[in-house]
Amino acid sequence: MTAAILGLAAVSFVISWIVTFAMIRFAPRVGFVDKPGHRKIHHNPKPLGGGVAICFAVVLPLLAVVATAWIFKDPANACAPYLGGVRLKTPLALGLVLALLAMHVMGLFDDRKAMGPYPKLVIQLAVTTLLIVSFKELRILTTLGPAPSIVLTVLWVAAITNAFNFLDNMDGLSAGIAAVASVAFLVTALSIGQLFVAGLLALLLGALLGFLWFNFSPAKIFMGDSGSLVIGLLLGVLTTLTTYLPKERPWGAGWYAVFAPVIVLAVPLYDLIVVSVIRLSRGTSPFVGDTNHFSHRLVARGMSRRTAVLCLYLLTAATSVAAIILPHVQSTFAAILIFCQTMLILGVVALLEQHPLPMPPAALDEPPSTGETNA
Repeated sequence: MTAAILGLAAVSFVISWIVTFAMIRFAPRVGFVDKPGHRKIHHNPKPLGGGVAICFAVVLPLLAVVATAWIFKDPANACAPYLGGVRLKTPLALGLVLALLAMHVMGLFDDRKAMGPYPKLVIQLAVTTLLIVSFKELRILTTLGPAPSIVLTVLWVAAITNAFNFLDNMDGLSAGIAAVASVAFLVTALSIGQLFVAGLLALLLGALLGFLWFNFSPAKIFMGDSGSLVIGLLLGVLTTLTTYLPKERPWGAGWYAVFAPVIVLAVPLYDLIVVSVIRLSRGTSPFVGDTNHFSHRLVARGMSRRTAVLCLYLLTAATSVAAIILPHVQSTFAAILIFCQTMLILGVVALLEQHPLPMPPAALDEPPSTGETNA
């Protein structure tokens, strides 16, 4: 089954590569470009529309798998058990497709003509809430009761969505970190036998790699909000859908495994929190873009934009390796060591961040986000 899941990643990669290649040529013809301007130092318009490739590369194969599961229902089929599982998950799959398309369309409107941060936030929360309310299996901490569980789940998914929206501030950064996180979650899902989640993660991974082929520095195309919001929503939802515990492990013996997604996404969440605090302390909206991201500070310290992005890839990979191990750890002491390791990595990030503020955009050699909310 692992080979079939990797096959999904290959299909998604091909779709993403082809659509991204096409958008690089099509987007400028219809004026769908990111123009030089405030806080952006690229001198020529850059095509937008990478988000179209990412969305299509996830949604189209997912719909094809669902259709296949309902067409081939013969019990004698060797894949019958797996296709039966897909049929059981069909309502969730279709609900997720609708949510992703809603977020994608909103992102396209914003990429074309800025909507403003608060209308976008309201729509994000509305889409996320509707999805969480509709599907109980997506909720976290259900022991607290329906209402608290829904609220906490919506806040978690919204945080991840905006974390990847914020990360879209350098060539290849948001998509690359999402790819690293997807690998970590994919390995975890396969190791605990969650094939539906693994299939979705494989689709996302292939879509990200196909887009990164053209987006890694120097980028030929940007994803825009139509891509970053889709990535964040899908990763956020999949982290809530995963149990993180092997089936044979009792909850009491591995409760700490639920923190695996926090550890995998520690760097994006750290950046989201720090940047938001800085903006609020200055009396500005946390959704108005600036150059206070960790990636910008690394460049201001003298790194090239490519080196800064690779640095963030490696930091995310470092926390991800620990998170993959966490569900299989046999003692609370070992889990505490993993948490401590994550905090030490974030401590290194905090030290590297120490740089005088504000930083003039001219000091940077990378255009700030085309995807961050209202950026």
